[in-house]
Amino acid sequence: MADPPPPASSAGVRLLAVFLLLGLAVAEGEGPQTYIVHVSPSHKPAGFPTRLSSSSSVPAARIIYTYDRAATGFAAVLTPSQAEALRRLPAILAVEPDRAHQVHTTHTPVFLGLSEVSGLWPNSQYADNVVIGGSFSDEGLSPVPSSWRGVCEAGDDFPATSCNRKLIGARAFYKGYVSARGYPIDGTVESKSPRDTEGHGTHTASTAAGSTVAGAGLFGYAAGVARGMATKARIAVYKICWSLGCFDSDILAAMDSAVSDGVDVISLSVGANGYAPNYYRDSIAIGAFGAVSHGVVVSCSAGNSGPGAFTAVNIAPWILTVGASPSTGTSPPTPCSLPLVYAGDCGSRLCISGRLDPEKVAGKIVLCDRGSNARVEKGSAVKLAGGAGMILANTDDSGEELVADAHLIRNYTITSPASPTATILFRGTVTGPSLRAPSVAAFSSRGPNIRTQEILKPDVIAPGVNILASWTGAASPTDLEIDPRRVDFNIISGTSMSCPHVSGLAALLRKAYPNWSPAAIKSALMTTAYNADNSGGAILDLATGGSQRRSALEPGLVYDIDTADYVSFLCTIGYSPLQIAIFVKDLSVDCSGKIMASPGDLNYPSFSIVFDSVSTVVTYSRKVRNVGGETGEVTYEAEVSPPAGVEISVNPSKLVFSGNNQTISYTVTFSTQLDPARASPLRAFGSLAWKDGVHVVRSPIAFHWTSAKLDASM
Repeated sequence: MADPPPPASSAGVRLLAVFLLLGLAVAEGEGPQTYIVHVSPSHKPAGFPTRLSSSSSVPAARIIYTYDRAATGFAAVLTPSQAEALRRLPAILAVEPDRAHQVHTTHTPVFLGLSEVSGLWPNSQYADNVVIGGSFSDEGLSPVPSSWRGVCEAGDDFPATSCNRKLIGARAFYKGYVSARGYPIDGTVESKSPRDTEGHGTHTASTAAGSTVAGAGLFGYAAGVARGMATKARIAVYKICWSLGCFDSDILAAMDSAVSDGVDVISLSVGANGYAPNYYRDSIAIGAFGAVSHGVVVSCSAGNSGPGAFTAVNIAPWILTVGASPSTGTSPPTPCSLPLVYAGDCGSRLCISGRLDPEKVAGKIVLCDRGSNARVEKGSAVKLAGGAGMILANTDDSGEELVADAHLIRNYTITSPASPTATILFRGTVTGPSLRAPSVAAFSSRGPNIRTQEILKPDVIAPGVNILASWTGAASPTDLEIDPRRVDFNIISGTSMSCPHVSGLAALLRKAYPNWSPAAIKSALMTTAYNADNSGGAILDLATGGSQRRSALEPGLVYDIDTADYVSFLCTIGYSPLQIAIFVKDLSVDCSGKIMASPGDLNYPSFSIVFDSVSTVVTYSRKVRNVGGETGEVTYEAEVSPPAGVEISVNPSKLVFSGNNQTISYTVTFSTQLDPARASPLRAFGSLAWKDGVHVVRSPIAFHWTSAKLDASM
């Protein structure tokens, strides 16, 4: 006879009993949906996950996931009245409906300064044995790390032999997706296995940690050797995205498993639609907090909703938020001169499929305006109408951005005044100083941080435009059904592509400094980032600088943050103990004595200053730890670069460290005489750098003049 379950607290028994009743009481006419239920561990019944999911009173299918690491609670299919009844229980911290998100769709290691001879690659052993959750050849790799606890889930199209010493784990999470769609997955259309049938996961994983592959390229573009940022890091894939999107319940389950499996870095190129939700309603922010509290670095894409302000997502301060920059240029394959027509004169200026007049398009080059439908779909529409080529014209929002796609039509000309024909000469893939980089891609989502303006976001930018990386054989390079082509590599763009670059760098630092906190690794990447482009000028559309490479291994000083600091931050922005408990899994949080003077006092590696009619002088405090490795005394001096109309003073202006790992505090005061109602521009940028003659520890500073501050607790 099986052992009886351990005793539960009285509150836990009430929770279980009420939930069992909820499983039987369904109000007539109410449609069920998936909810994520956050539960206080102190009130949770002992044996909670097993007992809840196997109860004879509630069908097991109603409980789709239980969470224990990245969060505490479960995901279940409930009616609105059942969800409301749960919210009234003292053990329940929050009940949130499941939401769908979307993905944020190689010369970059050289662009970031990675070298075979010195710096991050050799000094971190190429991140050997570091596991990134995100070619996959395992040649030359040592055995799978003994710390790895994950599994390789096999499927009809994904045999167990798909995993090796490189790809050491693979899981698929689809229960939230199935619940949302209301019927099972059709295995002939979508694979329930970890197999990537769309390409996004293969591309991002190989960017972060792909092995070295010679002879890479796409139709003659970007030809050469492809390699990930951390070539010897191990990869664990967690498939969370499906045809309808990526659901919170599946994302949270994947993050929970990743932490339990023993990953070192979570790379997540997925985010909220629209503006970023409040942290306590953001499953990615909640899961990332749990992961970071277990020592896992969480790197996320900032989104592709630029260039508007306040559009960045994944903006919680414990997340490493990555925007996108270009690093290469492209031009067409062969010179060609053909008649040119404007799509607006042929039925559809956006080149919507089926709306172009074949009589006006046949045999001609068609100029299509960018926007609305996918770029490659425009080329497809032109081809279907009989066109010979396409020019994609940028709009005001996309500015001068150039994005390469694997178009079905690849002949290009441009207008001329009378007879509209022209020729563009092919120069191949262009890199080097003739192209200013990094700059901020037009599509890359921007700050300020819509939830906490005192925290600067995104944290860094990295290559995310025209990125060559591995591709699945199950999809064409355009993802269009009419495209029969199959490729080993593809060139695509998005902050989805920039995120794994930084995830790979984080893996290199994790290998080099296994005892560093996620915040220290993040600090090293941010404070050693480029603040100028390859021409020596300021980064175009500068917000926080571009991602760096070699000097991150020797940052000199780091700004560290622990869980208690994040709790103080949450207290300071006005979160209630119940809201904070969602992150820390403890209802006994007391904000007394934990509230900082400002959210900007969080020990963040960057500064975001908000001036309004009341606050024309802002003072923040910081503390830095010496990690330079010096055995004797070392002195850092402050160097400030304020924009016009701003004064910056640092106290003390010199930091004298007597040894390694010593921490020293300082304050920095920002003042302005500009009237927020008349300030022009409304935003400006500067920096604070600590220098010791060897290291340059630079913190970007953003200034924002406004008439009113956003309420972060809303």
